[in-house]
This record gives sequence, C-alpha cells and structure tokens, in this order.
Amino acid sequence: MAGLTHFDAQGHAHMVDVSDKDVTARVATAEGHVKMAPQTFEIISEGRAKKGDVLSVARLAGIMGAKKTSDLIPLCHPLPVTRVALDLTLDPDLPGVRIAATVKTTGQTGVEMEALTGVSTAALTVYDMVKAVDKAMEIGGIRVTLKDGGKSGRYEAE
Repeated sequence: MAGLTHFDAQGHAHMVDVSDKDVTARVATAEGHVKMAPQTFEIISEGRAKKGDVLSVARLAGIMGAKKTSDLIPLCHPLPVTRVALDLTLDPDLPGVRIAATVKTTGQTGVEMEALTGVSTAALTVYDMVKAVDKAMEIGGIRVTLKDGGKSGRYEAE
C-alpha cells in the first residue's frame, strides 16, 4: 500500500493524521458536465423547467454539497471552507451544462474532494430537476483541474 495515505501498515483504511502539517492557504477547482437532449437544453435555457430555475438551484446544491463533503466521503476531514463558488454554463455544443467549482480554505489539508463533491452535487441536481423529460442525460468529465497549497504544491490539469 505504499503511497496510499488512507491505509495503515496493515492495509486498514484510516483517516490521515494531518496534525503535524502546516496551515496554509489552499484552493482546488474541479469541472464536469451534464449532457442532454437538445429539447432538454432548450427547456433549461428558456427557463421552462417545471421545478424552477435549474441553474440557480444546482448552484446552491453544489455549494451545499461542497460544505458537506466530510459527511459523505468517509475519510475526508471536516474543513473550515472559506469559499465555495459554482459556475454553471449552458453549452449548446454539448448540448448541456458545464459545471466548475472553486473551493478555498486555510488549513492542514486540501479541498480537492470538496470541489469534486460540489461539481457532482450540482450535476446530480441538474439531472433531478429535468429527469421527467430526459432520463438519458449523461453526467461526465468530473475531474480536478487545479490544486494549490500545502507540501505537495501546485497541480494543474492539462
């Protein structure tokens, strides 16, 4: 299990001890998308979804999801998140919604999981709000695009 920090010497899962790590400013961004039928895209872009403003509700859900990450992912530390921003953009070329999340903290561990959870929660909310008209939507492309801060330094996706 060399290199996998969530496992002890016996191979048992455990929460990583970050108590000796320096407190630093940390940021992570993630992205993803929801691909849908052209008719579903039109419903969202024209504001005709029966459940309400899809992008606004999904943005709030993504923010809430990022803040609840440690409740959902068993080995994540609860963190004092200082910023969560979600951008949802209609993309007629998909067609669908592109989602980007930015999460910041000042702490002893990074916020990549919070950014990923924010994107995932927003994508699931888009699906939930229009699934009555399009059950074939696809959620995909969810990945970390930036991680900065802490001992391991900066990572940027290509």
